[in-house]
Parts: sequence; structure tokens; C-alpha cells
Amino acid sequence: LIFRERNSHLRHGGCRSILALLGTRHQRRGHLSSVPRNFEDYESLRKIHNPQVPEHFNFAKDVIDKWAEKEKLGGRAESPAFWWVNDGGDQIRWTFEELALHSRRTANVLSGPCDLQRGDRVLLILPRLPEWWLVNVACMRTGTVLIPGTSQLTARDILQRLRVSQAKCIITDESLAPVINAISPECSWLKAKLLVSNKKQDGWMNLTELSKTVSSEHTCMQTRSDDPMTIFFTSGTTGSPKMTQHTHCSYGIGLAVNGRGRFWLDLTEEDVLWNTSDTGWAKSAWSSVFAPWTQGACVFVHRMAQFHPRTVLETLSKYPISAFCSAPTAYRMLMQEDISRYRFPYLKHCVCAGEPVNPDLLEKWKDHTGLDIYEGYGQTETVLIAGTFKGMKIKPGSLGKPSPAYNVQVVDEMGNIVPRGTEGNIAIKVKPQKPFCLFSGYTDDAVSTALCYRGDFYLTGDRGLMDEDGYLWFFGRADDVILSAGYRIGPFEVENALAEHEAVAESAVVSSPDPVRGEVVKAFVVLTPEYAAHDKQQLAAELQKHVKQVTAPYKYPRKIEFVEQLPKTVSGKIRRLELRNKEWGHS
Repeated sequence: LIFRERNSHLRHGGCRSILALLGTRHQRRGHLSSVPRNFEDYESLRKIHNPQVPEHFNFAKDVIDKWAEKEKLGGRAESPAFWWVNDGGDQIRWTFEELALHSRRTANVLSGPCDLQRGDRVLLILPRLPEWWLVNVACMRTGTVLIPGTSQLTARDILQRLRVSQAKCIITDESLAPVINAISPECSWLKAKLLVSNKKQDGWMNLTELSKTVSSEHTCMQTRSDDPMTIFFTSGTTGSPKMTQHTHCSYGIGLAVNGRGRFWLDLTEEDVLWNTSDTGWAKSAWSSVFAPWTQGACVFVHRMAQFHPRTVLETLSKYPISAFCSAPTAYRMLMQEDISRYRFPYLKHCVCAGEPVNPDLLEKWKDHTGLDIYEGYGQTETVLIAGTFKGMKIKPGSLGKPSPAYNVQVVDEMGNIVPRGTEGNIAIKVKPQKPFCLFSGYTDDAVSTALCYRGDFYLTGDRGLMDEDGYLWFFGRADDVILSAGYRIGPFEVENALAEHEAVAESAVVSSPDPVRGEVVKAFVVLTPEYAAHDKQQLAAELQKHVKQVTAPYKYPRKIEFVEQLPKTVSGKIRRLELRNKEWGHS
């Protein structure tokens, strides 16, 4: 987390030179976005943001149950709170009253047959099944600590998570039951194994069956706002994944008001939001639980084992989805289809998060749908850090402006704020008062937690700058920035340039060793089907020439390797670390 400023010509060159490197042509195409419904403009958004953190808070009681009561009294529009579909045409639609009832039954299973106590940890590994949402709310009701995981976890991954977390209960479906059976003898602390299935299995309690037998009455646990609520395992550049802990207020209130549900997503009770993220990723908590339900909006779910572009396009055409949230990678996959064949009559608001979005993609999506994509930037450790909000000027390629939740600055390696237009570390001010919507820390890892802080700031680990208008621009992860012959090169800048060539479906840029320059830019490129058979040497030269024309010539990839696919995390982010290690011969 310590960075050395070696580029004096960039460090003292001011905003103009840096933004020239980012591609000023994209900024000139900036324009005002659509009219917001929950606020007037960005400045008013920051003024009206004044969240109150009570001594006690529980999202199930203070949000879900309040909406259920409002429904009962006829104070909410007649629309589902939860709408689930699958490829077979099956549907489940729950009102808030029904959601509250089913989650109370699930809570009684956890506290009854499973014998879980307040503070016990629950490892939840389920695909997009309705029970995933019920367990989320039930854990809040019982005061147990939820640990979501993706269904793509291996036996080794799950065992490591069980050992580190000492989770007392694991909840999964039939597909992972054999895996759990193989490792559970090594987990003596595991009190309950709960199966989501229509079939019984030896050694497992059945959530489906038990939910039918327990009471529908449950008294919600009184939880303090700062009590632990959820833990997400997050991968770093080294070592095993760390446990990132959030409280009932940091996510329960932080994701509700601080920029996401009310402001960035701009949701109302009439909206239907579809967020495509994997259930093991923190973004499912962000956009599939807290943000929409705080606003009384409907959470839409399509059970897809994998992301299928045509299924997504057909679903957006068929169902009354008004807000769509997905990763830039997903949007790129959608654009590779013949999108002109589809119409989205209900869609009004599109957002993306998880990785920076290419300006070229923003333009193409706007051309085909008439809709802007609003970028959001945050981390598992935070809520929304920055974003493009309705009513403000869109600068394609930027992360937008800071959310009202945080005082976001760009700082040097000592935690000092750098001048506008100067590259540095994107950071959140935590002194004199730490924002309540920042994570509690890495559980049982005080050293890693301490390394996140420098001076008065929490360091995100991302490099970027803030321009004269207060917009943030992302350069790359701190350890992804390439230093070649004295120049700092952000991989995202080169990937942006490559994305504008019709031959490139996806790319990942990393450093590669060079005897003269120390390291040079190398691009791993996935070609579009139309260019798969082209002469690779000729195509590499063409791409190099293209990058030189699109951005500063020193950034062009001196090495290009064509690959069938790029390594990615379960949430769809490109694993540059894996590619960089390959280049440098690291294990």
C-alpha cells in the first residue's frame, strides 16, 4: 500500500496533462443524464443526505416488517416485493407480507431445529433460489451472522471458510451436499447442515420440510446498530481470502440511504429492479436486498446457472423490469448479440458496477437502447464510494462524483491530499469520525485492517485522480499500475483503447518483464468471432497501431497474446494478478 511517485512530469503537470492521457474526446461528449425522482440534482443530494443511526437497528424489523404493515393498511402500491422466475416458466411472487411471513418461518428453523444462538455464524451457499433471500432476512431476525458464498466454491474453499469462520451452520442445495459430506467430519464445531431440496438426505435437516412445520410467529432479535450482521470473504493480492465484517447499520442503513437505493438507483415503490450478480458476491446484498427493499421496490430474480446474453435480453423484453444492474462484462456480452431485435418497453434506468466501464460501451448501449449506463464504484468494505447520479453531467470513462456517504479524496502514500488532476490513491476520510457505513475490519486480522489506513484516510487500494469538477478517474489497482521506462500506465486506459477496435471482445493488460524498460505493457486479447481466423501477427500490429492512435503512444502494448478466455473471479472481474504472475514467473 506504499506507492512511489516517480513521474514528476505527471505529478506536477496538473489536471490538463493527466486528463489528456485519459482521452479528452470522451469528456467532450459528456451530457446531462435523465431527471432524478428522489432528489433534484447532485448538490441537493449531498444536502439532503443526513442519515440517523439509532442505538438499535434491524433491517428485518425496521424495514421489511414496516413495508408489510404498510401493505396491510393499503399504503403501498399493489406490486410484488419479490419476483422469481426460471427458464421453465415457473414463477414466485411475494408481497412484503408474504416475504415477512416466510422469513419468520425460516428464522424459527434457525433458532429451533438448528439451535443457533445470537452471534453464531451461518455459511450460506445457494444459487438464485428464493430461499437465499429468506435466509438473508431470517439471519437478521435471529441475530446470527450471515456468510454468503458462491456455488462455484470447491471443497477446499468451503473447508477453509468453515475453519476460519467457525460457522455453526451451513445451508446449501443438493449439488453441494456431497462436497459438504466429504469435509464435514473435519468440522466438529458444525452444529447443523440445512438442505434446500424437495428430497430428504441422510445427515441433513431439510429447510423446505421444516419451514412447513414451524410457527409463522417470531419475535425479532433486538440488535444494536453496531452488532455484526454479515461477513464476506474477499480475496487480496496475497494470502487466503479475508473476512470482511459489516454491521446492521453499515450495510442495513448504509446501503439503504447512502447513495444506492434512494440516490444512485433512484428507486420508488413502483420499480422492479433486476440485479444479475452472483449470490456469493457482496453486490447481491447491495442491489438484491438492502437498496431495493428500503425503497419498497420489487427485487426481480431470474435463476440462471450462468449468464446467458439472449436470456437476459429476452427477460428485459418480457417482464416489467424498470431498473437493470449488471457488470460491464455483462453489458459487453449483451452488445455482442443482435440487440436491435429486442425492445425494452419498461426499462428506464441502467447501472453497472464491479469494474470500470469502457466509454465505447456507454456509447454503443446508448445508441441501441436510448439509455445511459450509470456507473457506480464501491468495494465489499464500503457502500457506494462514487457514482454517476441522475441529473449530473456524465463524463464517460470517469467514476462519477463521490457519494454523499463519504468524504472522498485522492492522497499520496503518506495520506496527504494531492492537488486536483494529480494521480494518487483513492481514499475515504475516517478522522475525526469514521463513517458508520465503512466495514468494521477484517475479522481476526488486525494487521491487514491496519494496513488499509494511512493518516486520516482509509485507502481503497485503487489509483486515480480527481479532476477540477470533482469527478474521479480510475487508473487501476495500486499493484496493477505499470511502470515502464519512467511512465506510469494504468491498464484500464489501454483496455479502453483496445475495446474500441472491432476485433476485440475483451482484453486484460498487465506488466511484462523487459530488459531495457524494466517492464512493458502486455495485452491478453479475446477476439470477436469475426476476427478469430485472421492472421495473428498482422492483427497484433494493427491493434498496436490502433492504441497509438487512440491514446498516448507510450501506452501501446508492446506484447500481445491472443487467448480464448480471460481468468475471472466468480463475480466476473478479470484476474489481472493471475496473468501478471504468469508473465513474471511467479507461482
